[in-house]
Amino acid sequence: MKARVIFRTVQPYISALAVIFTAGALVFAIYFTELGMQWITFLGGVLVAAILAEATRVSRLEWIATRRSAQLSASKDKLERETKLRKLAEETLAASKPRLQLIDEVLPTMIALFDAAGQCRYHNRAFLEWLHLRADQVRDQHIRKILGVGVYQETATSVRQSLDGHRVRYERTQKMPDGAVYKLAVEHIPQFGEDGKVTGFYMLMNDITAPGDLHQTGVEARPVPTGGTPAEPVRMPEATASQDRFIESFSEQISGHKDALNIKAAIEKGDFSLYCQLISPLMSESGEAEHYEILVRLIEEEEGMMPPGAFFPLAEKYGLMPHLDRWVVQHVTAWASHQNPLDEKRKRSLYFINLAAATIADPSFPEFLQLTLLEYGVPGAILCFEIPNAELVAKPAVVAEFAQRIRQCGCLVAISGFGHDRISFDLIRGFQVEYLKIDGNIIFNIHRDPVELAKITAINRVAKLIGVKTIAELVESEETIARLREVGIDFAQGFGISRPRPLAE
Repeated sequence: MKARVIFRTVQPYISALAVIFTAGALVFAIYFTELGMQWITFLGGVLVAAILAEATRVSRLEWIATRRSAQLSASKDKLERETKLRKLAEETLAASKPRLQLIDEVLPTMIALFDAAGQCRYHNRAFLEWLHLRADQVRDQHIRKILGVGVYQETATSVRQSLDGHRVRYERTQKMPDGAVYKLAVEHIPQFGEDGKVTGFYMLMNDITAPGDLHQTGVEARPVPTGGTPAEPVRMPEATASQDRFIESFSEQISGHKDALNIKAAIEKGDFSLYCQLISPLMSESGEAEHYEILVRLIEEEEGMMPPGAFFPLAEKYGLMPHLDRWVVQHVTAWASHQNPLDEKRKRSLYFINLAAATIADPSFPEFLQLTLLEYGVPGAILCFEIPNAELVAKPAVVAEFAQRIRQCGCLVAISGFGHDRISFDLIRGFQVEYLKIDGNIIFNIHRDPVELAKITAINRVAKLIGVKTIAELVESEETIARLREVGIDFAQGFGISRPRPLAE
């Protein structure tokens, strides 16, 4: 390529030199030699041919230069026209901007544009006023922060569908600080880029509350509020009067007065604390990493820790466990996103999270999980969700579908409390499981009951055959650890290994 460029550069000079050399040879032949007339005629013909060739080349160059000049002139005219059109468009836009701004300011529909990462890129005035937020509290903020954790969790499936390119319509309710409950019609409209991929979605919200609806909540009809504190999400529509009384009573236990936040607000405002307990490999030569089980503790007003047995049964009874499970997933994922990626000690660690039966039956939870992992940029492979063995036995089809969807997010699956009632290896053939957590009651009795020791030996043998790792729960002594090593159990968890500690340490 370089040689070709050099040849094109020197070609004109070679042609000129050839003409000069031929002319010099002809003159030399005429005056200084005795060549015959035929040689002089031959050299003359060569000279004429060389001159004609050079003249043709020069003529072609002039033609190319003329054509390029015409093209340049046409491009210049086109650029001038486009410049004039652009200037005209800018003037038209500047003239229409006040009208567009007026429409944007007075349009009652609440409009916001969220990109694929969930960040707000545009909003109108109605959107700010209805949520009682300032522009800096909305612009470039995540949808979770703008709408609140409760609303975000309830609409996670719709958000995912809109980011998949589908137009979504639904209705929801919004509770205001003064107790008024408003009904909203919400629509998500996907935004597509030039490459045809979804770059975000528009969220359009309209207040469709009827005066009769407001009357039912004990509040008279009034215009949409324009000031005050941010609106909080309304409780789930299926909440009953008895559930409301429970929440009020439970809130009173938490904070000591009747006007305290309910348990959902306690979850959203961080009245819970995350702890973790080490799951240690029993065979040091196996090269297995240390893992951790996530534990939840409720912080009481006196800064004490309320054990989970004091609030889990009530939360399960009134359908609040899915909110708590989502809170745990969000906070563990947020914490993991701030960890040092070069920390070799935890690079291969897993974080085990227990899930309630209501969460396993919730079809929108995998959507929420996928959005949360995308939001914080955390791989799903660091999370392992524990499914109770009792749920596997009672609802094998539901558990299988849930496990499959969880694995599509990159997460792992463990069965907890395995072997308590019956050994159910046949139930996990329809989906993949990475870990079996052997029930702690079996582990606790292996020194006193040879049947229990035989049971965990059989569980471990079959687990090895199907490629599943085993974890012993409630390990409390060195004697138990030694016996588990003899059996070949992979991991152990309990006070004999490590006591729970705050996750943030």
